[in-house]
Amino acid sequence: LPMALVEKRPRSPTGEGQLILKKSKTELTVAGTARTSGLTAPIMLLTGHGGEVLTFRFDPAGKYCASGSHDKDIFLWEVFGDCRNYGVLKGHKQAVLQLEWTPDSVNIWSCSADKTVMLWDAETGKRVKKLVGHSSFVNSVSPTRKGVSLAASGGDDGMIKIWDPRVRSAVTSLSDTYQVTAVEFADDGDRVFTGGLDNEIKVWDLRKEDVALSMMGHTDTVTGLRLSPDGTLLLSNSMDNTLRIWDTRPFVEGSRCRLIMGGHMHNFEKNLLRCAWSPDGSKVAAGSADKMVYIWDAEQGRVTYKLPGHTACVNDVDFH
Repeated sequence: LPMALVEKRPRSPTGEGQLILKKSKTELTVAGTARTSGLTAPIMLLTGHGGEVLTFRFDPAGKYCASGSHDKDIFLWEVFGDCRNYGVLKGHKQAVLQLEWTPDSVNIWSCSADKTVMLWDAETGKRVKKLVGHSSFVNSVSPTRKGVSLAASGGDDGMIKIWDPRVRSAVTSLSDTYQVTAVEFADDGDRVFTGGLDNEIKVWDLRKEDVALSMMGHTDTVTGLRLSPDGTLLLSNSMDNTLRIWDTRPFVEGSRCRLIMGGHMHNFEKNLLRCAWSPDGSKVAAGSADKMVYIWDAEQGRVTYKLPGHTACVNDVDFH
């Protein structure tokens, strides 16, 4: 099961580091079982950031990955071979809080504590757009997965903004009462899911520019949202130490909360711990303050893997 583990590392004096390749003793077989991934070793350690790593994503094509850090930089890595750090995107003036690739793997959206959203060309490493409009930390950014290329962002100013890279300012601005900590675009392009300090997950109708639905159940801040591969289910992570799966289809009888999972931890650091779906939708994963990566069966809700290795809080996870 190829996954990337993002490590919180002590700040280096220079902010620079070299790639360290750690090869496991069980490099070719694990307990006599042939390896199924194309990685050089079962666990690859990627180092170089000068601060806490807050966000990580594989690109949709699966050849590259990107990490964003408290050191203000975005690092680009090759997934296979020695996981070469082939690029650094510099431009944010504060911590990079979340990043996402566009579906074609050409661009990267990022948001930061510097109150900006940026769009990057992942091939040239150049910044395409710097989008200004939030008045506080921008906690989350989410691009559309199909159709017109747009992105949604949410921040501590309680604003949800929709960005079109062809337009200079936000095309839509929605105001919430509390800080917004997580956003996710629906596949139809007409709805945006948001989570925040009021513990609710709101579904915003972009045509009416209002909340169409509120999904309640979490008892503390929502820290991460992720749409399932088929676009019908929404995964949420919360500081109440639960992970939940919600049915987002328009008409649902009974409760929209399909599953509640636990085992992972949030702590006093109150980091925005994110979550992820496996590409086939059979598993979900989340970071945890107990230095572990947790993976659950998305049907039964039981923990199937608990992966050690980190030496501090695991902030983000992603499946290849």
